[in-house]
Amino acid sequence: MLTGEGSLQHRISDPRWKLPKTYWVQVEGQASEAQLEQLRAGVDLGDFITRPAQVRQIDTPELWPRVPPVRFRKTVPDCWLEIIISEGKNRQVRRMTAKVGLPTLRLVRVAIGPWRLDDLAPGELRQLTVNLEDLPRVPHANRAGGAAPAGRSPSATAPSPTFRFARKPKR
Repeated sequence: MLTGEGSLQHRISDPRWKLPKTYWVQVEGQASEAQLEQLRAGVDLGDFITRPAQVRQIDTPELWPRVPPVRFRKTVPDCWLEIIISEGKNRQVRRMTAKVGLPTLRLVRVAIGPWRLDDLAPGELRQLTVNLEDLPRVPHANRAGGAAPAGRSPSATAPSPTFRFARKPKR
């Protein structure tokens, strides 16, 4: 997703808004119900514990060919999962699946919030008109650490950001 609009980029990427990110993940091995439950409950990755994820096994999706192709091994099965998270820390999905014993072979983000790839191929683009007011409102913590007031957006009460650029003192 590309945008030059700062306020939209902030709404999409800031973890406080908790926009769900949907991934299709090809993993090595056949996922057991116990492994899926571990992912659903949250995974301790050492430096943090992930929030619970929505996880389900899916049929092999129709995707564009990967170059180079994912390694194929006759003796090791693989399967596809759909994982929906509301965080998005560095390599989080790969680390989660590896921690439960399912190394990631291929990872495709298919949706961010209400926007889905659907049949969009690599190199193609689709122009969207987005109104920030139409985006889902998800309760999140404000800067003071408390819950946002009901019915009000924290951005409506927060002061507008200001920027200052430091200059080198004249000599």
